Parts: sequence; C-alpha cells; structure tokens
Amino acid sequence: MSFTVPYRCLYGKTNNLLMAGTFEEQSCSGRLSVDLFGDISMKMLLKDGKRKVITLSYDDGVIQDKRLVETLNKYGLKGTFNINTGRYYQGDTNPEKGRMTKASAISLFKNTGHEVAVHGYTHPFLDKIESSEIIYEIIEDRKNIEKDYGTIARGMAYPFGRCSEEIVDILRKCQIVYARTTKNTYRFDFPENWLMLHPTCHHKSEKLMDLAKEFVEKKDKYGNARMFYLWGHSFEFDNNDNWDVIEQFAEYVSGRDDIWYATNIEIYDYVEAYKRLQTGFDKTIVHNPSSLDVWVEIRDEVHCIGAGQTLVL
Repeated sequence: MSFTVPYRCLYGKTNNLLMAGTFEEQSCSGRLSVDLFGDISMKMLLKDGKRKVITLSYDDGVIQDKRLVETLNKYGLKGTFNINTGRYYQGDTNPEKGRMTKASAISLFKNTGHEVAVHGYTHPFLDKIESSEIIYEIIEDRKNIEKDYGTIARGMAYPFGRCSEEIVDILRKCQIVYARTTKNTYRFDFPENWLMLHPTCHHKSEKLMDLAKEFVEKKDKYGNARMFYLWGHSFEFDNNDNWDVIEQFAEYVSGRDDIWYATNIEIYDYVEAYKRLQTGFDKTIVHNPSSLDVWVEIRDEVHCIGAGQTLVL
C-alpha cells in the first residue's frame, strides 16, 4: 500500500518575523487548525506530511515486555513502556512471571527507539495517598529512569488509571507533560488536555480490529490528522493465551506509507511544535521557532517548515 504526499521543505533563509497569529484548537473533535487572520486556514499534518499516527503504551516493566518489544520491532512499530523503578525484581535473573530485574529492563529498553516513562515509583493508588507522597512517587521514578536509561522522562501512565485534578496539578509541577488514563474513547482524537490523555482502546477490546481497519482504510472527512492509541499490559497476553491479538494488529497496521509510527513523547513534542508556529498579520508568513520540522496544509497544499525556518506564501 503506497501513499505519496507532495510537499516542499523549507531550509532557506529566514525572513523577519512579524507578530504572532492566533491558534484555534478544536480539541473536542481531534482537529488542530490555525486561523491566519482571514480566509486562509492552516491545518496540522504529521511527520513527512502524513495524517495518521499509531502509538502503543504498555505498563509495569514485566518480563513479557521482551516478547512485545520483539513484536513491535518486527513490524516497525514504536511503544512507550511505563515502569515502576521501585518494583524491579530483586533476584539475579528474571522470574518466570512478574517484573523484570533492573539490568534486564535497561538492556531491553535503553537506546532502542522505544520510550521509557513514569508509572509511579511503587505503583500506588495516587488518589489514596498524600500530596507529598504523590510527589515522591513521581519524582523518584523520574529520577531513576533518567539516571538508568539516559533519557529525560517527561511522560507517564497513571497507576491503576487513578487521577484527579489535584494529581494533574502535581504532575504539571513535576514537569510531566502528558499522562495516559485507562479511559477508552474508541476514537482517534488528539487530547484536549495531555495530562488526561485517553487512549483509543485496550488490546482486549472486541472492537480492536474493527477500529484498526477504520483507521487504516478511511480518512477523516475533513482531512485532519488522527491518532490510534493502543494500551495494555503485556502479561495479559500470557494470562489469556492470546499473543495472536497483538501479532495480528501489528501485522495489519504496519508498513503503511501514510502512517507515522511513534512513541507517546514524539507525538506530544510534534503537536506542541505545531502549536508554537507563529504567523504574520499579512497572512503569508509562518515561522517555526521549534527544533522540529513541522508539516502543514495551507490552501490544499502541503508544506514542510524546517526547524527555525520561515514559510513565505
């Protein structure tokens, strides 16, 4: 299956920047658009001008993650793995069931292209503990991930899916930029609030392959970008003897030229880079102050605005 989008990528000289435009985010329907002060509108596209992205999120750092990573690598998919650094198995080698040793987890996840994210130091019910304990759970897990995996841990999945306004506020102060819930939407929207990131569905959903086929085969009627977000725990594949579920899903959605396969944080960073685009009052200048290339559609034409560059229409 092939899908080609013509675009021009701008890496030339940068013109003087005019005053910034106004963004209009239509998050409730998953649309991100910018009103350029008149009849010219700008639409967010994804990396390489694509309009679809798939990401996966799996929790707890269990031994079955090894087989899951092998499956994702086999099909070219990317995942975010949310781990509890205070719950590593303390033996010398991995047990038959349960969490991995620290050494095994580092070997599996470090420098692989997959993301390691926060899941609470000990996997607590965050809504059942004091604010000071919540801060400890988040910061301690984040510090350990950054030290052991050599990455900045900015994302998270809520342990047990428990969250509240107080917890969201604490995460923000702990510099967590997104946090995944367990509330399935069965939709392909980008979140209105990244600290309440609701997934498309769990892999055990009976709707999984129907949703996958809808996502792959259909386009948004307005041409907007869409995200398929799958989550779960890899030990569930062993418990239910259904590794064929993730194998079938991965094989079906993989290798498609119109889909970007990304981690959670890659998607967040890209959307934020799009939202930072600055537009001039004359409607013909768009500047990209970020460090990422950003693709947009203006007047039915696709443009790539290079990092730090300016598009002049």
